[in-house]
Amino acid sequence: MAKTTDAFALNEWLVIGRLEDATHDKPRVTRLLGQDIRAERTADGAIGVWETDLAGNKGRALPVQERYGHIFVTLGDTPRDLLEMPEFEEEGRRLVTIGYVRVKTSPLRVVENFLDLGHFPYVHTNYLGAEPQTEVANYKAEIREDVDEVWATDCSFFQQKAAKSATDGQQSEYEYRVTSPFITVLYKTCPIKPGAWDLVGLFVQPLDEDLCEAHSFVLPFDEENTDVELRHFQQTIFLQDRPILENQLPALLPLTPGTEMPARADATSMTYRRWLKKKNITFGVQKDAASTNSRAA
Repeated sequence: MAKTTDAFALNEWLVIGRLEDATHDKPRVTRLLGQDIRAERTADGAIGVWETDLAGNKGRALPVQERYGHIFVTLGDTPRDLLEMPEFEEEGRRLVTIGYVRVKTSPLRVVENFLDLGHFPYVHTNYLGAEPQTEVANYKAEIREDVDEVWATDCSFFQQKAAKSATDGQQSEYEYRVTSPFITVLYKTCPIKPGAWDLVGLFVQPLDEDLCEAHSFVLPFDEENTDVELRHFQQTIFLQDRPILENQLPALLPLTPGTEMPARADATSMTYRRWLKKKNITFGVQKDAASTNSRAA
């Protein structure tokens, strides 16, 4: 698949891997928005990323940012700012990068699934929910025009094992923040520090329109569990999602109203789709038959 021409997607800062995995002797050969790329540490210790051709030859050097335990690059010439997370500077938090899971679906589907409260009891049974407590209480979803982000607030759900640090079930409070079509952060009740939020982040690397790698991190207050234990907990949750995501049809995300029937619990998903539509995003989006016929004419 050729590199996309979607200007908005091209001008996003996109994850390509963890900082801890970037070594001198092990370059990362991967894809981004349909473009082959190569990342490696150079002799001076910096991380370099280049577009490559089919033979693997290096071409254009790409801008790089090293933040939040990950490597971000952009294929565009006028990239939007990468999100700010001041919580990374708070004393007592731990950053644990989870690694990535490859998923055969649109990267936008992966972000949307992360925003979905309604699937907790059915997909993450005895972790993030369980029957018969399946009702999603009313919450607020909005596009915050001043920062150009999607937010969902006043979310609440009873969870049997809300985090690795949880020792009992709890009523978890949630806030969701979407700063990019491919980046979303969850703020949720910390089980061991009243009044504090733990952070769970998802950075989705769009390989092609229907193939992606989901990189994630946790930034909790947790002095008890090891990095391996925290990583295993998050991997367990995401691997429960993967078969659901890979069986959704169509694989690309529809943005045309009426294509899929939303429920009240889908307010964040619908707001996310409206936001994407306003930006005229085409990468990872199910093409509308009417517009396709119009272009053909």
